This record gives sequence, structure tokens and C-alpha cells, in this order.
Amino acid sequence: MPVSILYFAVAREAAGTGSETLATAPATVGGLRAFLSERHPALARVLPRCRFAVGQEFAVDGDAVPDGSEVAVIPPVSGGSGRFRVVDRPLELAEVVEAVSGPGLGGVVTFRGDVRDASHGKRVVRLEYEAYVPMAERKLAEIGRAVGEEHGARVAIVHRVGALSPGEAAVVIAAAAPHRAPAFRACEATLERLKRDAPIWKREIYEDGSEWVGMGP
Repeated sequence: MPVSILYFAVAREAAGTGSETLATAPATVGGLRAFLSERHPALARVLPRCRFAVGQEFAVDGDAVPDGSEVAVIPPVSGGSGRFRVVDRPLELAEVVEAVSGPGLGGVVTFRGDVRDASHGKRVVRLEYEAYVPMAERKLAEIGRAVGEEHGARVAIVHRVGALSPGEAAVVIAAAAPHRAPAFRACEATLERLKRDAPIWKREIYEDGSEWVGMGP
């Protein structure tokens, strides 16, 4: 059966397409990585920095690529329903606070990440966020539940996609626990894991160009 390939952010630009279907594909992730580098030469400089997801789960080079799989090429990240969502509308802290509040949860800590108007000495005109939404929402839920178990907290995360102007919120997080200390720790841990593992990317748009954050030199 054919294998579907999904490309995001800088990988999409290098491949020149957001998706493609391979009638036959290498049997492993490592083989597929090499195959795609040859098929799309511009991807060769990008793929060493990318992770692959097979069936919406991160995979390593030795993992199998079963027939009929959906494979996503995940560039470095910048970080559903209910408490874990990816949306294309303005965000409010109140929505995550309400999602975690409850009897016995006396400490509620929040984080709001706003778009800055400058980065690396350049004026930022806007940010453009995109996501592999089904996997992103699954990962947000995994992060929130894992952090919650570790710190005895209840966590909610909502991330925005689309074009955002300076001052607009890109992500809102809330963590609630019986006491303030675990709530603070849970909120910080959630943010760090989101930045590392959620398949959400941002491109900074400047007056004289743009750059996908996370690719680096």
C-alpha cells in the first residue's frame, strides 16, 4: 500500500510540496530519510535536523515504515479538545485557568507567551505559526498529563496558529495544584517540554526577510 508523506514549515518549503504519496517506500525510517534526500535535493540540508513521525508517533531511523503509513517530517520546533488545543483565534488566559480550576487546587500558576517586536536585533513584523494539528494536540495532552503526574498538578495548554502581530498571545498555559510550589514547577516544566516536543513551528517575518526559528546556522 502507498505511504503518505507530510511536510511542514521549512521541510515543506525545501520539498516544494506539503504532501506526497509514494507507491513504494523504504522499509525503515532511516531508509526513507535517505530516499527523500535524493528525491528532493533541497531537503538534504534540512533532514539531518528533522525528526520523523510514523502514525503520529515519533520514530527513530531503525523503526519500520509499514505499508499504508502516514509519515510526517518534523523540523525542529520553536513548543484537541478540552484542556489541550491548537486554535486559529485569539487566546485568553481565562480559558486555561477555568480548565484547571477546581476544589482543593489552591495554587494556580499561568504563563502567557506573547509575540515580541524584535529578535536578534531585527524588527519583527509578525510571526507565522503552523502545526501538524492532530499530532500537536496529542503531544500537548501527553505533556500535560505527564507533567501533571510528576508534580501533582492539573495542566491546560492552548497554542495558536496562523499570523500573529507583536503583542498577541501565541500560547497560554495554566497549572493548578493544592499548593503554589508544585503549580510553579508544573507550569515551567510544561513550557520547556512543549518547546522541545510539540510539532508547532514559527517563522519570524522581518522587514527584510524571514527565518524559521529553530533551524539555526
